[in-house]
Amino acid sequence: MELRELKYFIAVANEGSISKAAESLYITQPSLSRQMQNLEREIGKQLFIRGNKKITLTEAGELLKKRAEEMLALYDKTQAEISAPTESVYGEVYIGGGESYAISVVAQAAKKLLETCCGVRFNFFSGDTIDVCEKLDKGLIDFAVLVEPADLSKYEYLRLPQKDTWGVLMRKDSALAQKEFVTPQDLHGLPLIRSKHAINSNELSDWFGGEDYNIVATYNLLYNASILVKEGIGYAVGLDGIINTTGDSELTFRPLKPALETTLAVAWKKHQVFSKAAEKFLDVLSSLVSQNN
Repeated sequence: MELRELKYFIAVANEGSISKAAESLYITQPSLSRQMQNLEREIGKQLFIRGNKKITLTEAGELLKKRAEEMLALYDKTQAEISAPTESVYGEVYIGGGESYAISVVAQAAKKLLETCCGVRFNFFSGDTIDVCEKLDKGLIDFAVLVEPADLSKYEYLRLPQKDTWGVLMRKDSALAQKEFVTPQDLHGLPLIRSKHAINSNELSDWFGGEDYNIVATYNLLYNASILVKEGIGYAVGLDGIINTTGDSELTFRPLKPALETTLAVAWKKHQVFSKAAEKFLDVLSSLVSQNN
């Protein structure tokens, strides 16, 4: 299986058509068809369902597409790191993380590095803890910004000084919006939208008192949950500072009482071999964290 074949396969999967993929790749349609047939024979499974108007992927095809994208991303990342000039700090830094206002210190470190190293470029990936850790484990990103609680045992990490505040995102016209804080009793019987990552968090479960609540939906990213809140589906339990609730916004945020805060950590693989750009970024970030502690 060659990288070229994987690139061709992804093009066919994205286009849903051999002819359109061949046109975008600047090769002939018969040549591309032969290569896809050879790929199926090599793998030993059917990858495509060939319809009259559109080609779709089989289950094996979907899996190959995901793995092919990961392999090509890792290849591009490795190639960029190796080809970067050795005499200066140059290259790309890959960072993944969830939504948090406390990630601002990461942004400050990125800005500071860019001011002195114009040959550095940052690539940010947003996702939940599972997605981010998967990319970190596979070497697709250099750093993961993890909202705790998170399993940090297999990583090196730097705990950030900032903390996030838990609360409830709600419509401004809701009765609960008249309160300054939200208590566990306030949420009894209300339709709740909870973070998929934090739903089993010991700290959050302790705050709720271990009782059953009416969870109508879960979310990975709070922006999506905010749309559900706007539509009146429920109340989203999440972190402050992520969704804009000022001005003409239909939404407002109320902190939990007793107060509940969470910390963040920037994690990387143990024995990680960094590019010069990633290594310099970690130096700058470590210095900023030390200054804020």
